[in-house]
Amino acid sequence: MKTNLLYLFFILCFTTNLLAQTDLPLKVDNSKIKPLKSLVNPNLQAYLEKELMNNPEWKNLINQHKMAVGVIDLSDIDNVKFARVNGNQMMYAASLPKIAILLTAMDAIEKGELIETPEISNDMKLMISKSDNQASTRMIDRLGYDKIEAVMLDKKYQFYDKVNGGLWVGKRYGGGGDTNREPLKNLSHAATVTQVCKYYYYLATGKLVNQNRSKEMLDIMENPALHHKFVNTLDQIAPDARLFRKSGSWKNFHSDSVLVWGKDPKRRYILVALIDDSNGEQIIRNLVKPVEKVLKRSQLYL
Repeated sequence: MKTNLLYLFFILCFTTNLLAQTDLPLKVDNSKIKPLKSLVNPNLQAYLEKELMNNPEWKNLINQHKMAVGVIDLSDIDNVKFARVNGNQMMYAASLPKIAILLTAMDAIEKGELIETPEISNDMKLMISKSDNQASTRMIDRLGYDKIEAVMLDKKYQFYDKVNGGLWVGKRYGGGGDTNREPLKNLSHAATVTQVCKYYYYLATGKLVNQNRSKEMLDIMENPALHHKFVNTLDQIAPDARLFRKSGSWKNFHSDSVLVWGKDPKRRYILVALIDDSNGEQIIRNLVKPVEKVLKRSQLYL
């Protein structure tokens, strides 16, 4: 009898821990958060490259450095896998880098540099969910370019470095005012898929500012109001999955980023794409199914 009770106790403890890890952000010890470079998985990388290069249009864009894709498999948090194509190719990313403004705002609020009023909370939601340019500009003006740059360069994150670039916001959305363009390519709103993947990885594991602020950011980024690009496809193939997302488009430049958190642990991943092509919106829609195919193949191997 005592043996049975002990067995049930261990099962209950295991199940409780398992259920707890279905909540976001995940509770992961800092020592387990590894640099993405060390998480590159040979199988996932090979499958991703092969799948993308099988499409002649995508192959042409990739070879011209006009298409970049990054993916992180979060199906097993103890065995996170990363793969990327043109991972450090910095491109104009339009509204996607508004996630940099969101992080900077949370950092400022946590440090008492910005008071989280109802107006500011509403602007952060509008900036992400509806990609509202006026709300974004108000947030930029409240924070200032120096603060945004400092957070992107912070050693805790290093979302921008002076070798490969990364996440950057150096211009108001809507014109006017001073600018603070990034030093490598003189871009006003920039990103690389590697740095955006890292942003979502830190977000999912509660490492952006802290666990509570990461949770607040996840709440803001969930249930996007715009249902195009990745979300258009995910609405069809994974209607029950939770989606945390930010995208951007301007002229030929199209970008999207999403954390997909399905009920099935095998459908838990981060996907980022940057494309410089007039057909970019449709390409991003079409990326989801091949990437999920790649993830399934990779999950068959350790």
